[in-house]
Amino acid sequence: MTEEEIKALIHQELPIVLQQDRDLRDFVLRTVENYYAGKQETESRFDRILEELRRDREERSRDREEQSRKWDEQSRKWDEQDRRWEEQNRKWDENNRKWDEQSRRWEEQNRKWDENNRKWDENNRKWDENNQQIQQILLEIKKLHNKHDSTIGALGARWGLYSESSFRNALKGILEDSFAVEVLHLTEYDSAGEVFGRPEQIELDLLIKNGLLIICEIKSSMSKADIYTFERKVRFYQNRHQQTANRKIVISPMVHPRAQEIASELAVEVYSYAEELRIEN
Repeated sequence: MTEEEIKALIHQELPIVLQQDRDLRDFVLRTVENYYAGKQETESRFDRILEELRRDREERSRDREEQSRKWDEQSRKWDEQDRRWEEQNRKWDENNRKWDEQSRRWEEQNRKWDENNRKWDENNRKWDENNQQIQQILLEIKKLHNKHDSTIGALGARWGLYSESSFRNALKGILEDSFAVEVLHLTEYDSAGEVFGRPEQIELDLLIKNGLLIICEIKSSMSKADIYTFERKVRFYQNRHQQTANRKIVISPMVHPRAQEIASELAVEVYSYAEELRIEN
């Protein structure tokens, strides 16, 4: 028989022989024991493998649980972060809304300010125009006022001179014609400047009767300075002519209250308007 035929026969008959012949079965097992593990060793090795698989499964389960816990924790953190982001976005949106509202108010306020400035500039322009017109009107009024003052002053001065002259002429005519009183309008030159402090012509009205000398001053108005000037005129006449006046008389429709006081101190008689004329100093 060939080797191949022997191998085929062994494959065919060996299982049956091993079941029937215990000794042969033991021989075969001893022969192949170096090549295959025994049942007890196999079971022990299998148990170890199962234990390792169990431990590995438990460890992987713990890892999955830990990973799941970490994942849940991370998810919670992400959810919290998302909530914070949403809250922050809400605040940003609210702030942006407030900022937009404030910007709108500022723009509105700036528009109002621009409008007010425009109106203010317009009012200033109108004010300047009105002020120029008012100043022009005031200037015209001032010119008219100065013109009227000059005219009235000239008329007043002329009226005063005419009135003094008329009264003097009337007094002269009445006294000379009816009472034999000599009335003189004296004009002399004060070369030494005794009256005015410089050389000047001096005018006085004299009333003379039977040696009685009355020196008069007839003016449209009398001030305190006029009383002093009249007193100096009287002294000038008395020194020059060596004659003392019996009476010193001032005749005027307008006499300042202070002039009245000075006249009383200087023994000058004052004949004025019936009512008191009150003039502030």
